[in-house]
Amino acid sequence: MAKAITVVGLGSGDENQLTLGVLRRLTAADAVYLRTEDHPVVPYLKGQGIACSSFDHIYEAQSSFEDVYEAIAAELLRLAAETDKQVVYAVPGHPFVAERTTLLLRERCAAAGISFEAVGGESFLDQAFARFGFDPIEGFQLLDASSLSMSVLNPRLHTVIGQVYDMYTASDAKLALMELYPDEHTVWVGHALGVAGSESMTAVPLYELDRLTGYGNLSLIYVPPTQADAVINKTFPRLHEIVRILRSPEGCPWDREQTHQSIRKNLIEETYEVLETLDDDDPDAMCEEMGDLLLQIMLHAQMEEETGSFTAYDVIAGLNEKLLRRHPHVFGSRDADNSEEALARWEEVKAEEKRQKGLKPEALSALHGVPRDLPGLMKAYKLQKKAAKVGFDWDRMEDVLAKVEEELAELKAELGLPAEAGASPSAAVAPERQVEELGDLLFALVNLARFLSCDPEEALSRTNRKFVRRFTYVEEKLRERGLKPADATLEEMERYWQEAKTLSPEEAL
Repeated sequence: MAKAITVVGLGSGDENQLTLGVLRRLTAADAVYLRTEDHPVVPYLKGQGIACSSFDHIYEAQSSFEDVYEAIAAELLRLAAETDKQVVYAVPGHPFVAERTTLLLRERCAAAGISFEAVGGESFLDQAFARFGFDPIEGFQLLDASSLSMSVLNPRLHTVIGQVYDMYTASDAKLALMELYPDEHTVWVGHALGVAGSESMTAVPLYELDRLTGYGNLSLIYVPPTQADAVINKTFPRLHEIVRILRSPEGCPWDREQTHQSIRKNLIEETYEVLETLDDDDPDAMCEEMGDLLLQIMLHAQMEEETGSFTAYDVIAGLNEKLLRRHPHVFGSRDADNSEEALARWEEVKAEEKRQKGLKPEALSALHGVPRDLPGLMKAYKLQKKAAKVGFDWDRMEDVLAKVEEELAELKAELGLPAEAGASPSAAVAPERQVEELGDLLFALVNLARFLSCDPEEALSRTNRKFVRRFTYVEEKLRERGLKPADATLEEMERYWQEAKTLSPEEAL
């Protein structure tokens, strides 16, 4: 007789859910191996004289469910290999619904020369559809309570959550659901659905989910679909839908008229507003301004979607692929023990990406990759960093300071000012030369910032905030006297300015 393993489903409840075909297989079997005896149909089987043994002892010996399933599959393969009798393995519900051991056996039987067959049984989903009264064709998802996260939840679908073994698993499921649903959102808990005398269904607000008792192998959670704004507004598909509607013929006239160029400046402005919230360390403002920035991305992506070029989902896919590709030390086999090694891995992948595009990294300028439209200080900083990587750099801080002094002297000369105290002024030259020398001085100062390990944009931003704070203090002091800056003398304003310099940032506000 050929070696074989047959997996049969015991159904989701008592013997009334046991199919006739499965019962015949069980009755004809020499021995039945149960994944667990903790199932309401098992007493009936024993009462019918069907010899059963279970793998409950493996649950007690292993530290994780995955180890349990691996051990059961290995034992069944051994039993099938060592006997000429057909091995019948009985599992709760349907063999292919939330049953990892069935998948392991199907994958490994062929390689072991063992035939494999699975005979259906009613799954717990059949009872869920009937008891909670919904048609899965409306949209349905089945999720595992032990690995639940907001990323897999779709609030517009009927959601059944299985593997709710105990209150701890229910608590984990509750926390995951509360990332999307309000605390008061109604959910259902079902125990032993289809088992006469044991079945129960309870509707509770989400926050009470882990306060119920009775969780076990026959428990599940049902979350009805919702269109509530408080829920679906947390999802990316809803954002995509809203932006699409705004740009549609039935949407907003202003939004429909916009082009990449017409709202280009908005992208820049929103970026700087986000930076301001970061500087202020204001989480509420960060949340709002990051949303405004994301809207600009979505609008530009929607414009391209309308032409058939790409969609917002293509943007996400490209980003995800890039992140996975450029972090081989996280998602691949490469190693990186510190940030320097991680950055080196990133640069290696970037170089390979260039080669795949037909570019030769070694033939590109060392300054390649600096965006054309960066703000001046930021662009100067990046250009200098790239040049420094190939050795074009000062050796000492003193050399940088000397260069700053040299550029300042040249600017003074172009302005007709004496470079040194006591020297005679000279005639000023063309304004174009003055602008050029001022740029040279700024460029040298950016070099100084780099040697100080400080971002020149950040340094200037700090000074800007300090200036605003102190000047606002001056205005407030003048206002107390019924004056405006335009009505005050420079001496009066300077006096208050000096006062502001002695105050802490909080006092000057």
